[in-house]
Amino acid sequence: MYVCTTCDAQMSKWAGRCLECGGWGTVVEEGEAPRSLNRPLPRLEKAGGRFISVRKSVKLSDAAGPERRARISSGDAEVDRVIGGGFVQGSLVLLSGEPGIGKSTLVAQIAGSVAASTHVSDPSGILRPAGFRTSPTPVKPSATPSVLYISGEESAYQLADRFSRLKSKADGVHFLEPFPVETLIASIETEKPALAVIDSVQTLTSTMVEAAAGSPTIVRYATGLLLDLAKRTGITILLIGQVTKDGAIAGPKTLEHLVDTVLTLEGDPMHAYRLLRATKNRFGSTDEVGVFEMTASGMMAVENPSAKFLEERAVVPGSVITATVEGSRAFLVEVQALVEKSAYGMPVRRASGFDQNRLQMLTAILSKRGNLRLADKDVYVNVIGGLSLREPAADLAICAAIVSADRGTVSTEPVVYVGEVGLGGEVRSVPFLDRRLNEAKRLGIVHAAVPKKSTKSVEGLSIRGIGSAAEI
Repeated sequence: MYVCTTCDAQMSKWAGRCLECGGWGTVVEEGEAPRSLNRPLPRLEKAGGRFISVRKSVKLSDAAGPERRARISSGDAEVDRVIGGGFVQGSLVLLSGEPGIGKSTLVAQIAGSVAASTHVSDPSGILRPAGFRTSPTPVKPSATPSVLYISGEESAYQLADRFSRLKSKADGVHFLEPFPVETLIASIETEKPALAVIDSVQTLTSTMVEAAAGSPTIVRYATGLLLDLAKRTGITILLIGQVTKDGAIAGPKTLEHLVDTVLTLEGDPMHAYRLLRATKNRFGSTDEVGVFEMTASGMMAVENPSAKFLEERAVVPGSVITATVEGSRAFLVEVQALVEKSAYGMPVRRASGFDQNRLQMLTAILSKRGNLRLADKDVYVNVIGGLSLREPAADLAICAAIVSADRGTVSTEPVVYVGEVGLGGEVRSVPFLDRRLNEAKRLGIVHAAVPKKSTKSVEGLSIRGIGSAAEI
């Protein structure tokens, strides 16, 4: 006999959906109905031949207390910037990235910081480590929060070795093996940690859903239960998710819709720099980006990214500088191009850190509007540091690098190129130009090439207006 855990309806065989209340995944064999969620059964009323659950509403103003807006600092200023000041209590956060990009390393550092730091609540409602608090207002420290680390990819010994290698304190971190998700939820609710880490969501299994670990069904089911747990208990849960070959998060697309925040760790595993972005954030902006450098001691925040990206720049043909904006920050990045006569009938167009389709478009514009013969030449473009340029503001820099590489010319002094190039060869204005030029000025660069219609006077900068691709 099978029974529904929501309405207690009985049926002779298992079904994915209860025929009485319509609940999905609630039918289990009698005697094995889980009560780990400890939720009271809803009051059922029969209407139109069906049982309808009746719930009592709550006033929205009563649910907006200061305790609901409290945040827990990750212990890293770059991570806090990306997520809006810290992890919101009771939120479900997903961190995704390619294998070997540094997800487990970053999470281990966050777990060690949260577990080891004495957190205090400042007037803004953010729970931060003592070293992070700058407000002179005296506050009362709370108890050191604990972290529950659930790993389906590493054993307790391996995880302890990782913490030791990163020199991160593991005294307040508790380890739990990857039991079925129903057992994990009951354990998390019993221990009530400040932060629960699950590495990874693709390793979760279930005793109620017959599906292999990592399948869309079990991933959706487990994430739904974890979201319900976070909202009911106020426990912050951090999930680690793998990505597929095309860069999407493994599992159903609904996984991204269920969680509160989606963080993406990007970068080339062959380079040291990593970018942390928030592609979704219900509690803050998605414009910010964090820059890290992978070292033997873990993920180290890069305080001055522009200087790091340009410190090894060599003055050679095809090397130019552009300014890209990520959130509230502007970065100076080196772009390199190589133009060589093609040995085959079809010329090669290759780009690393830049969209290859857009590179083909820009080379066509230079051939048609810029009087540059590229039909029989291979063009290669590389963005130094393993970074990716996504905004059209880098078009002018890409064109300038190709022109410099083809003609073999070198600028005697560094020049920052910023502008969008249209199909007609015209150079269009870009947003946040002041922010980009100020970053160039801060690093001592005194020359800039910008769209002619956006030319303005900036103290300490020699600005050249470019109206078309033929003027590069």
